[in-house]
Amino acid sequence: MLLHDKLKELNVILASASPRRRELLHAAGIEYRTASKFECEESYPESLIAEDVAPYLARLKTHGDPLSLGCGDLLITADTTVILGSEVLGKPSSADEAKAMLRRLSGREHSVVTGVTLRSSERERTFAAVSKVRFAELTEEQIEYYVDTYAPMDKAGAYGIQEWIGYVGIESLEGSFYNVMGLPVQRLCRELECFIEALPSCYE
Repeated sequence: MLLHDKLKELNVILASASPRRRELLHAAGIEYRTASKFECEESYPESLIAEDVAPYLARLKTHGDPLSLGCGDLLITADTTVILGSEVLGKPSSADEAKAMLRRLSGREHSVVTGVTLRSSERERTFAAVSKVRFAELTEEQIEYYVDTYAPMDKAGAYGIQEWIGYVGIESLEGSFYNVMGLPVQRLCRELECFIEALPSCYE
């Protein structure tokens, strides 16, 4: 039986406001509902190394959801970070900050880490996927146009790889394209297969 058919027996809940994650789950054939009320302060200890921030926040978000999970419920939370050197680049708070981030990413390689947590009433599993992205040298005109046209203030690192800047600016990519969008779909499907196999009989 295919994964999306197995999941139809469960109540899959996505606790994320990201339209990209919703789009990717839908494209993978996974039926889900979104958490109607979800709030979580995205803060983390300063002592945490950059690569551990995304999985830490994904785990934090799964406990930030006020839902009381019952048998048959499966909650998915995720967080994506952009790492330049050892620095985590979050979502820009303004157009000027977005442009400054893109100037820093221009001509350099950075990492994109997405942490995902799967939680049921019985168990929890957190994993992370890493992609390496290199931008070509971006012109000031390109940066100005992209930020002014696409307003990427809701995206870590101030860019969406699936948008114009990805077509004209990304020189190379190592790893999952969809991970950079916000969800490592193939890895998620593999993890879901293992996760639901270990669930107790009430989930069957």
